Amino acid sequence: MLKRSLLPYAAAIIAAAGISALATSSARAQDAIATKAQACAACHGMNGTPISATFPIVWGQQSNYLYKELHDFHSGDRKNPVMAPLVQGISLDELREISNYLAAKQWPTKQADSGAAAAPPEAIAAKMQQCKSCHQANFEGGAPAPRLAGLSYEYLRSAMNAFADGQRTNNLDMPGFMKSLTASERDAMAKYIAGL
Repeated sequence: MLKRSLLPYAAAIIAAAGISALATSSARAQDAIATKAQACAACHGMNGTPISATFPIVWGQQSNYLYKELHDFHSGDRKNPVMAPLVQGISLDELREISNYLAAKQWPTKQADSGAAAAPPEAIAAKMQQCKSCHQANFEGGAPAPRLAGLSYEYLRSAMNAFADGQRTNNLDMPGFMKSLTASERDAMAKYIAGL
């Protein structure tokens, strides 16, 4: 009789031990991802603010976008002499976890910029409407498009020109759209979006 009455307690203790082991294992896995993501800080910043205006903000960026870019560096669909070697030794599952980890971070607070435009320049306003279909009304992104608002002018201009010049081809829509714009239109867009 006594043994039967202890059976539920024994089952509960075994279940609790299993849950505890899973939680510990999950915590270790998160620590491992956090450790791997620390390599990102060398360029993208310890607090989410990149060390150079030529690097994008990755903290708080769209997870699906981050994963696509890391995947493309991993597969060779996007070329970069720094990023490609960094991701080669990381599995695609870990790249997904790193993307989720970075996306869960707070987007860095932007310093006040009195030069930010209230509206895009009239010459490009109509063309910028096309951008909003993917990047959303305030350029804050949404699956699958990245947030652009708050990225630096230098990074935005470089990315737009790389699409226009055929250096960056890992997106089906952007190369054609960027090629249809003049260099001065791309420059004006980059200035406007960086000021948001």
